[in-house]
Amino acid sequence: MKIAIAGDHVGTILKKDIVPFLESLGHKVKDFGPFSEERTHYPIYAQKVANAVVSGEFDKGIVICGTGVGISIAANKVKGIRCVCCSEPYSAKLSREHNDTNMLAFGSRVVGLELAKMIVTEWLNAEFEGGRHSTRVEMISEIEENNQDLEQDLHNAKINC
Repeated sequence: MKIAIAGDHVGTILKKDIVPFLESLGHKVKDFGPFSEERTHYPIYAQKVANAVVSGEFDKGIVICGTGVGISIAANKVKGIRCVCCSEPYSAKLSREHNDTNMLAFGSRVVGLELAKMIVTEWLNAEFEGGRHSTRVEMISEIEENNQDLEQDLHNAKINC
């Protein structure tokens, strides 16, 4: 599996250990940065990974910040992304099985390395179950489409004023 990974300055420390862990599992990994602990902004890196996933260049994405919350919110602004923020393995597993998540976020200030490895392992090993869950994922995509259409309508209305 091809996995894109990034974080912010706080997530860099844990990311340095997650990358070789993913590679030891046989995955190809591309680190989108940052590569130092110098203060930066997580939305930049969330967007890089999200775009790499929705383009199809990567199968999945993992993003890490202090709590995982901000970076997951930013990733979810990219159309087609379903990013889950997890602090334990059970939600990670069910997010794949029920919600077909394509990105995972967690916080380096919330989980340690061993727990992060468990979360990643459960998330990567789980598969989307489809069935009744497909209807719900399609409904989420419809909300996303409708909001895109609304944004375009508002943009066009401003131009025509």
